[in-house]
Amino acid sequence: MTEAASSPEDLVRALRAAGIRDERLLEVVHATPRAAFVPLGHQEYAYEDVPIVIAHGQVTTQPSLSAMMIEGLEMSGDAHVLEVGTGLGFQTALLARLAGDVVTIEMWPELAHQARRNLDGQGIGNVELRIGDGSGGVPDRAPYDAVIVSAAFPEVPSPLVEQLRCGGRLVQPIGPGGREQVVSFVRTATGLERRRVLTPAHFVRLRGRYGFSS
Repeated sequence: MTEAASSPEDLVRALRAAGIRDERLLEVVHATPRAAFVPLGHQEYAYEDVPIVIAHGQVTTQPSLSAMMIEGLEMSGDAHVLEVGTGLGFQTALLARLAGDVVTIEMWPELAHQARRNLDGQGIGNVELRIGDGSGGVPDRAPYDAVIVSAAFPEVPSPLVEQLRCGGRLVQPIGPGGREQVVSFVRTATGLERRRVLTPAHFVRLRGRYGFSS
């Protein structure tokens, strides 16, 4: 039987094996204890490159997948970032340590409150956490330099396009939920331009006014 991964070093090795090359991102993964962002009783899986089931039928994003999506944003160290789908805050923490600040929105209050506690526990203060319908973004804090969506929909919701500045990057799983492609986009003067497919994936559905209704 293979011994479970037990340290941040194990996770970094798994991310390198998955093709992650951004050294700054790998340093941040190493410095951010995933064990502080998983439910009690799941710490033994924290440094394995696997998703973890959380409340409300949700799952955390697999670390290598989060890393691919973050790499796809190509963001600078002072970027103003919107994250749709906070979960328990691990991806949020990575973004916060790579960007200037992060606005993150989560539809489930229970998850949002736990994420806030997790982020505070790690001394991460440059995150504004909202509870609500992420499919509509957070317009009062726009425009954003980067937008990352951790749920699937067949197209990018129009409010997220509108809230992305010209030249900004957006990464989203495109598909019905459970079978999609993670795609990177850039906002141009004429609209949203598809850049490339980052990876196939399996995500929960994006729910809300501009997502799936049920």
